[in-house]
Amino acid sequence: MMIPNFVSILFVIVTSGLCPSFCSREVFRHSAVLDEHGKYHLKWRYDEKTITFETVVETKGYVGFGLSPTGGMAFSDIVIGGVEKGQPYLQDYFTDMNREVLRDYHQNYRLEYGMENSTHTILGFSRDLNTCDINDKTITESTIRVIWAYHPEDFGQPGPMYHGLNRGRKSLRLLNPKSHTVTHSGAAFFDIRHNNVPVPVKDTTYWCKLFKIPEVDRKHHIIKIEPLIQKGHENVVHHILVYQCDSHLNDSELELGHECFHPNMPDSYFTCESVIFAWAIGGEAFTYPPHVGVSIGTSLDPVYVLMEMHYDNPTYQADLIDSSGLRLFYTPVLREYDAGVIETGVWVSLYHMIPPSLPEYISEGHCTTECLQEALELEMPSGIHVFAVLLHSHLAGQSLKTRHFRNGDEQQLLAYDYAYDFNFQEFQYLKEERTLLPGDNLVTECKYNTKDRKNMTWGGLSTRDEMCLSYLLYYPRINLTRCESLPQIRKQLTFIGVKEMYTTVTTWPFIIKSPKKYNNLTFTEAMDKFSWSEKKGNAFNDLVRQLPMNVKCSRHGQERWSAHGLIVSPPKVKQTGEPQLATCNRASPLHLSSVLLLFPVISAAYSTIRIRWLMCL
Repeated sequence: MMIPNFVSILFVIVTSGLCPSFCSREVFRHSAVLDEHGKYHLKWRYDEKTITFETVVETKGYVGFGLSPTGGMAFSDIVIGGVEKGQPYLQDYFTDMNREVLRDYHQNYRLEYGMENSTHTILGFSRDLNTCDINDKTITESTIRVIWAYHPEDFGQPGPMYHGLNRGRKSLRLLNPKSHTVTHSGAAFFDIRHNNVPVPVKDTTYWCKLFKIPEVDRKHHIIKIEPLIQKGHENVVHHILVYQCDSHLNDSELELGHECFHPNMPDSYFTCESVIFAWAIGGEAFTYPPHVGVSIGTSLDPVYVLMEMHYDNPTYQADLIDSSGLRLFYTPVLREYDAGVIETGVWVSLYHMIPPSLPEYISEGHCTTECLQEALELEMPSGIHVFAVLLHSHLAGQSLKTRHFRNGDEQQLLAYDYAYDFNFQEFQYLKEERTLLPGDNLVTECKYNTKDRKNMTWGGLSTRDEMCLSYLLYYPRINLTRCESLPQIRKQLTFIGVKEMYTTVTTWPFIIKSPKKYNNLTFTEAMDKFSWSEKKGNAFNDLVRQLPMNVKCSRHGQERWSAHGLIVSPPKVKQTGEPQLATCNRASPLHLSSVLLLFPVISAAYSTIRIRWLMCL
């Protein structure tokens, strides 16, 4: 590989992407600022086999970049590089369980270019998505925890000096297809945002407010939605849902803001059931594909919307006043199709329960054949086309996926994230749109870890409760808003030994009569009292996944499809949809080109060099 002589090259860094012609013949389609001060910029692009990075960092010393399984230093895949006296250098490392940095025998990161001026260092480097090296992290469509560091001095012979506070972490989805950037010069926008809401001093608050969509003289399309998160509240505003409400509400209610799901919540809020957009922490602006938009201005479209904002305040901060919200861009230049949203997964309920002290527990929420077939056959027999998916759970969630079945055979996964991060949730654009046909069914599968919990985890709204949901963005819009399921409760109670209730299970709340140890307890109290073990928890999980389930199949507003309320058994399916990684028959060869480009003071010997890098993330 020919590397130009960078000695005495001076240039001006332009963080928006300006780069000399030798840097790359291709444009970097993805970018992120990794630190809060804007000193560490990352850009990247990828193809089917390879990913190429460019780091632009405000330093004349070394630059560190890594991929971590947890966001910490242990078991991370790291590269360190820089420019010294005009000569670029790069070295591939990994860390062990003690955070000791070890030189990787297989140098799978390839230096493409490096340069610096009086303030910044630029490094370009690449690697295979799957290097077949056990010390490298395979890059997939799942969330990646990126770790970073830099130092004002270059990599010396004893190893890199401690970087101090110049380090951090950020979750990214490196292989998320680039969002669409097609907009229209005539697009206007309107904001829906809270106005000085006093965030309560408690861990979880859902705050709701009604808004009216601007009046338009004819049909328009919303083509882009971006978050307006108040500065400093990035970790407080956890997610936002926008619902379509009854079109005949009174404008006098628009000034009202109220805690959602509260006994004194205004009655008008109960008319707002159809989700038209969702945003979650870590997500950026969402741009609709050029042939799709959210319709406003017709009789079927929202006139009033409810914005539901989840405030997460686990440290009980006081005096938080928030004015966050969303900005919606709209245009009279119509797209071909109207977009819709379907919420799928486990119906949010206390009947969704997860035992404590388990390293793994799997919940399954079904969008059943009965529900999909009824809605699609009546409204769109040719099917609907999914173009993006948002996966959602809470703190115990570890891995999520949306499975797609046709005639009992599993198709390729609709969406997945095997490294789920509660603090980083965004819509995944699909590489290729997926058609859902009458007769298909979906399963949202969530894996949880409750090893550090002593009591049951319940389905619910709190951050410490759990959810298992997929939000599907699709077109053309049909009258289906929720397609979910919930396992029946009776056999879950039988599992812990409940024999008799004072009232029927269909009433709420119900109190246990026998056996004596559960007498006069609610079912939640009895579940917590049961002596759980890992073996019992696994047996309970096996039981729940086979139980008959209650179907939720909702239209817009408060109407239901006839499939709603059916009791059906989980379908028997053939599992074939897991993403396939490249087969590794042997270890990857050492890239000699990388070794030859290393800074001269670094040994090019193949033996492992042990370096203690005090990077305590």
